[in-house]
Amino acid sequence: MRKTKKKEKENTLNSPISGRVVNIKTKIGDEVKKGDVLLVIEAMKMEYIIRAPYNGIVKKINFKEKDLIEIGQNTLELSKK
Repeated sequence: MRKTKKKEKENTLNSPISGRVVNIKTKIGDEVKKGDVLLVIEAMKMEYIIRAPYNGIVKKINFKEKDLIEIGQNTLELSKK
């Protein structure tokens, strides 16, 4: 029997680090371009910037400012344009 991994949705952006969401630079429905800053996570007194990996539209934001986030958690959903 083969084990199959769950395929991660292409339109989800996961957190690369555990920390606190300190700034959300976008809102649902916003059109973003590749490289635009979407949100900022603070960990160990350093800020980690989450950027759009491609042009798209923000469909869902899963956190509010000041929320704690764990590594691998889905931060937001972005549909390709």
